[in-house]
Amino acid sequence: MAVEPPLVVQPLKGRWCGECRTGPLSMIVMEFHRTYCLDCADLGHLVYLPRGDAALTRRAREASALWAVVVRHNKRRTRYERQGLLVEEAALAVAEAACLADADARARRRERDAARRAAQDVRFMAAFRAEILRLYPDCPAARADEIAAHASVRGSGRVGRSAAGRALDPGAVGAAVRAAVRHVDTEYDALLMQGVPRHQARRRVAPAIEAVLRAWRR
Repeated sequence: MAVEPPLVVQPLKGRWCGECRTGPLSMIVMEFHRTYCLDCADLGHLVYLPRGDAALTRRAREASALWAVVVRHNKRRTRYERQGLLVEEAALAVAEAACLADADARARRRERDAARRAAQDVRFMAAFRAEILRLYPDCPAARADEIAAHASVRGSGRVGRSAAGRALDPGAVGAAVRAAVRHVDTEYDALLMQGVPRHQARRRVAPAIEAVLRAWRR
């Protein structure tokens, strides 16, 4: 049975150690509803490795006898997201040396992967555009291009990149079109800038959105 690694949190606000009273802390460990600094949690000898280099992260984790996951709370998405790892310094040095040794091969592989993803993105955007025009035959072609390009950006978290969006679910495609109409064809953004609450602004522009969508549906 796999053992879960220690979890280290990057707090959004300054926190203090419940044992040695040092702080404010940039990284904390929560145990039994108490906050501890890395030293008091016996993780102070580890070094921080930010996310971003998958090969380096994997190799450092494999070489480190003790490692911990570093997370931070994302308020907008209401979840904790991984920021990197804490690993032993010697393990990080071993991993860096290994990555330098095969850097050229990994660079060529990244180039091939990037080209493959770009081709996939082009095909997906074209399919998303075609589905927009199937659902809304009178949508101007230029608008369909803009909506598809905006909704299908890889890694954007937009509806086009959701599981339903990638499956070209009509509900997801319709949500992308509705969002585009809301921002481009109504006063929604201006209402938000005037301080109108979002749910009220959406209610006020709903008739205008439906009018555009009815025209595009024929």
